[in-house]
Amino acid sequence: MIDLGMELHNDTLITSKTNLKSAITYCNHDFYTYSGFSESEVLGKPHNIVRHKDMPKAVFKLLWDYIKQGKEVFAFVKNRTKDNSHYWVFANVTPSIDINKNIVGYYSVRRKPNPQAIEAIAPLYSAMVEAERNGSIESSTAILERALMQAGKSYNEFIFELQRGV
Repeated sequence: MIDLGMELHNDTLITSKTNLKSAITYCNHDFYTYSGFSESEVLGKPHNIVRHKDMPKAVFKLLWDYIKQGKEVFAFVKNRTKDNSHYWVFANVTPSIDINKNIVGYYSVRRKPNPQAIEAIAPLYSAMVEAERNGSIESSTAILERALMQAGKSYNEFIFELQRGV
């Protein structure tokens, strides 16, 4: 059984915005509630202030590849809190576009994940983190790519299927 950490309420919507360099420019009340950080502790800081050590770097590389191309991406993310506990989220990250269609920042909304999805994704993430410790992000990415190929799904399709519990 995977430790799900602090469980989000069904109506929770953790929201944040960053600039192009990932510095936090806005967070809502739910962000502060679950992370344990105050506004003064996060505004202007890199969003990875809530990055948990159990998260594979390859997942964030994929996320950045998507959003820099103007695409939205979904992911399961294990976040750390100020007191070093954790909580899992089902995240949607999209680029913020100005009137001239330039990417000017990023917007993320996190919801309560399907607990069965976390049970399924945590071992994959663990293998990816281990590959990163012993090799590289590329070796971690290869593990993810094999999982996607076995599932016959794109990354976002894979994540959605887990969230729906299919």
